[in-house]
Parts: sequence; C-alpha cells; structure tokens
Amino acid sequence: MKKTTLLGIILPLILATLAIFPLHHSTTPTAFHSPAERVQFRQQGFSFAQQASEQQAFGGFLPIDSSILFPTSKTCGGCHGRDPNGFALVTTAGVDINIYDDWGSTMMANAARDPFWRAKVSHEILVNPSHSLELQDKCTSCHAPAGHYQAKLGRQQSHYTLAELYTDTLGLDGVTCQACHAQAPQNLGSLHSGNLNFDTNYIRVAYGPYDVVFEPPMHEFVGITPKFGAHISDAGLCAGCHTLITGTVDLTGQSTGGTFVEQATYHEWLNSRYDEDHDNLSCQGCHIPQLFDEVIISGNYQFLTPQYPFGLHELAGANVAMLKLLKANRQQLQIPASAAQFDSTISATLRMLQQKTLDISLTPGVLNGDTAYFDLKLVNKAGHKFPSGYPARRAWVEFEVKNDKGETLFHSGRFDPDYSLPDEQGQAEPHYDVINRPDQVQIYELVPGDVNGAFTTILERGDKALKDNRLCPQGFNTQDPAYDTTQIVGAAFLDPDFNRSGAQQGTGADVLHFHIPIQGYTGALTVAARVWYQSLPPKWMAPMFAESTPEIDSFRTMFTAADRSPVLVASAVLENVLVTPVSAKETAAAAGIQVFPTLSSDGRVRIQLGPGVSLRRVQVWNAGGQLVWNRVATEVQLPEARGVYWLDVQTNKGRATQKVIRQ
Repeated sequence: MKKTTLLGIILPLILATLAIFPLHHSTTPTAFHSPAERVQFRQQGFSFAQQASEQQAFGGFLPIDSSILFPTSKTCGGCHGRDPNGFALVTTAGVDINIYDDWGSTMMANAARDPFWRAKVSHEILVNPSHSLELQDKCTSCHAPAGHYQAKLGRQQSHYTLAELYTDTLGLDGVTCQACHAQAPQNLGSLHSGNLNFDTNYIRVAYGPYDVVFEPPMHEFVGITPKFGAHISDAGLCAGCHTLITGTVDLTGQSTGGTFVEQATYHEWLNSRYDEDHDNLSCQGCHIPQLFDEVIISGNYQFLTPQYPFGLHELAGANVAMLKLLKANRQQLQIPASAAQFDSTISATLRMLQQKTLDISLTPGVLNGDTAYFDLKLVNKAGHKFPSGYPARRAWVEFEVKNDKGETLFHSGRFDPDYSLPDEQGQAEPHYDVINRPDQVQIYELVPGDVNGAFTTILERGDKALKDNRLCPQGFNTQDPAYDTTQIVGAAFLDPDFNRSGAQQGTGADVLHFHIPIQGYTGALTVAARVWYQSLPPKWMAPMFAESTPEIDSFRTMFTAADRSPVLVASAVLENVLVTPVSAKETAAAAGIQVFPTLSSDGRVRIQLGPGVSLRRVQVWNAGGQLVWNRVATEVQLPEARGVYWLDVQTNKGRATQKVIRQ
C-alpha cells in the first residue's frame, strides 16, 4: 500500500479521535506552531492571550481569560479571516470567501456603529428621559449583544448604556461571532426582544454546523471550545432579536400595560410555507447561503479536512442605503471594514432585493373604452413579509402611462428629489385594490400609531398598527398560531386579491388593478410598473431631525450627504399597447376604407381603399394590447391564435380602426 494512501486513511482517523477526545489545558501548551509562526500570526493580527497592556486603541483585543465570555471578532479573524497562503476559506476556484471579511461589512457587524440606530435611541430618550436606562439597555441587547451580555453575565450590571458602549471594544463589535455561535440550543424560538440564552456550561463555547470538530487549536489558544450544534442552522437562533415586542406608554410617558409588535420577522417566517412543518427553509438558508465546495474553514492548519457545505457569511438583507452611508463614513465611525468589502456586501444585498424578493407581472385588460385596464401582480418570494424588520422600511408601486409622443398621461407613485412621495395622503396612505387617480399610491408598509391613533415614529409610544399591508410570505394564513403577531391591518384584510385566490389563502401575492382614464386618446401606450424599496423615508427622519443630540446631529450630517435613492426591486413594461376611445366605432367605411372579411377563418383580411385614399401604415393589435403586425400592405395575415384583433389603418385621410375576429 502506498504511503500517501495509508496517510489518507490514518489522518482522518487521528483528527476524528482528537475531536472526540479533545486535548485540554496542561502546564505545557501544545506546540501547534513554532515561535517563528507565532510572530508571523501576530503580524497578521492573530492573538495568543495578549495582555490588556497590548490592546490597540482601535480594533484591539480584550484579554483572553475565563472572565470574558465573548472574545472580539478579530480574535476569530486570526484563523477565520483571509489566509495569506491561499489554502483556507477559498472556493475550489480559489475565490476568497473568508468569514471575517464577509461579516465585517454587514449590518450585523456594524449594528452598534449604525448612526441611525444611535440617533434613534437618543431620540427615544429625549421623548421619555425617565426611561433612559431601560431604553438603552433594551436597545443594546440586540445591537451590541456581546457587550451587553458581558456586562450582565460577567459583571452583573443592571444596565448597559450607550456611554459604556462607545468605549467598549466588545460592544462595538455589534452582532459579533459569539452572539450567534454561543447561543444554547434550549429555548430556541421561544425568546424575543433581546432576551438571548447563551450556553455558560463551557467557558466560551462556539457551536458550528459540522459534526466532526477539531478542538485543540481554538481551545488552547483562543479559549473557545468548538462544538457541533445542529441548532446553529435553526431559524430559532434569530428569533431573540428579530421579534421585538415593546411596552406601550402614553404621551406623558406612563405605561398603559399594552404592547406593540415593532417587528416579528421570525413569526412571519413561522406563518409561511418555509417553516419547519413545510419547506423547512430557515433564515440561514437565504441569509447565509450554502456553498457546496469543499472548504478548509481555518487558516494556519492545512492538514484539516475540508468541510461542506460552507455557509457564506454574506448576511445580506435589504438596507442598501445604510450600507452606502456606512461605507462613506468608515473613518468617522471607526469601521475596520474596507470600501471593497462594503461594495461586496452592497452587491449581495442588491442581489437579494432584485433577484430573490419579488416577482411582478403586468397584463392589460379591456382597452377599447374611455378607460384602459391593467392588472399588476406582485408575488413575495421572501420567507417573511416584504418589507420586514424596522417599521420605517417600505415599498411602493410607481405606475406610469405615456402616449406615442412620450407624453405622460398617468403617473402614480412619483417621488420628489428628496425621495418623499408628494401624493402620499397624510401619514398612512390607504391600501388600494383599485387605483384610478394619480394621487393614489400603493405603499406596502407597517404604520405605527400611538394611544390617540396618530402616526408615531417613537417606538415606545407604539400602541397599535394603523396599517399593515406588507406583502405576506407564501403560505401565510390568518388562522396560523403566529397570526397574533403578524396581522394584516386595514383595507388589505378585505382585499380579495391580497394573499388570496378565491377562498384560498397563502398566495403571498397582491393583484393591483389600474383603471386609467384615456380621455378620448386613440393610439399606442407605453405602460411601466416599478416597485421601489426605501429603508429611510423622509417622513420617518423629520420628527427626529427636529431635535438635537450629538447622535442626531452627527447622523443628520451623514444623511444629508448620503446617497438616499430608493432601490428598484422589480419592473415590468408593456410597449405599443393600442387603446381606442368609447366613441370609436367601425370607422373604416366612413373613411373610405373597406375591411373584409371581419370574421375570418384562415386569418386573411383585405383592405380596399376608396378614391383618393392612399395607405401609409397598417397595424394589428391583439386583445391583450400587443402589436402583432406592422406593415404597409392591403392584405393582412392575422396570427394563428383565434380571437379578437384590431386593425389600425393609417391613410392620407386620417386613421380608422376596425375590429376583426379570427375563428
């Protein structure tokens, strides 16, 4: 037997044995690396139990000892970052897919540095200053979970504040590695509002998706014990932060005893076809997409067995505007990620929005009257409502109709240079089944209301939803146990096309009917439908920007200079759609033209011109408004499909229309 063959058999057995019977601390550390290698790793940013005196002012490490439950992400980046040798964390084609760099430019990594979040917390404190400590403690539990829970579990603090966060390397790590990988398998899905259950049975355990684990290096040098945990791929891992229920206060700051569902993305997933009882596609299945290449998951250990599938830590959501703002203000916000890393995350986010979120289709209806009819169908492909998350986020439909000269005949959903919607009615635009006026705009959104039923951006004042017509995920049902936190509110609940097809629920779709007055126009139309996504609407910013705190003032400056343009999620266009007014009759004869036969079995139709009439163009349109013939000819051949067609005959005497039928 060849030595290489024997080694290929024995080495995996050795590694498996080490995984099952891990090496523990001894008086003499295991020499996995030479002194020269250790020097090289330190130069690359890797740390072996560095002392507090060695911490850097920016991006440094906390001491590695048993009192620290959550090491900083850079500690993990020493092995799970870019491998300078090009062996680890690359695809079979050599593309770098290292975890640390992919994560570093995400909204998760920058949750604690997010300037809008900081400004909004300070805004909430201004409104209810007596609740300041509770507000800060609640908000940091999800935006800075490692810093928050280190303070709670490690130092037994009652509150974790913004002032402490701003000087806390661990807190500034946002939703860092261990915020997910140290969560215990117990109580998954039953926790919410920042209440997270971390496994403290080990000193800093890290759960992963692979059942063969090589423990010694991580255990010896970083102080983290890697373990297999099937729950790391469970959607319940996300529930603790992605369901947020707040206590309601009135306008004087007094508790009403009520609650408000600020977001329930996890519950929306439960009320969908993607939950564990149906398709079983978890949050991680989309937001940490799997790559089926064999990947060595740790640098510096070339002998490790490659693992698959590998979860790409893209963590793409939908907030393109904030990612652009973070990229533009990296130095001010002290963000370690590079511009190139942000570009990669922005690209992944755009792919998520534009390829995996929404399908739309636009079809014409009756076109020969004083009104042109069109149906726009939107189908949600996400595993939760669209939009989901923080209630400022919204999507709207822009619908534009132009004549054959390019002049606008109808325009709903237009937006101003500041990306506000001038036709939006008050603060809660109604949900529409039918739109027949330009000042009606379909906005898919959650609109919070206070105890008086007025729109509010103060989450603590949230008492009820004034409107929630966000597109439901497929499989969504009003009889589902999770419906109490995912309700449809307002006119959408009675819309026969909203998440329904007849009596059947769960389509995940909405059909919007456009009735466009054509005011006597005869000719071709170009019809365009666009769906836009916006995460930072001006109506949400205005109440906060009317106040002043250091956080609000800083964010206002960034926001003013930022690219705040909405993202085009999907679009559909119909060109050369022929319409005729009510007054249009069988006018061919009156114009000195004879069209025969009007009932054709073989599809041939002839045009006979009267004296002094010369032909300039013949166009044929089907009943769906599509142009199917466009020539200068007195003999027309209709398409094979049976049905009604319209002949538009253009001559030196004018134009005339004639309806013909192919049997």
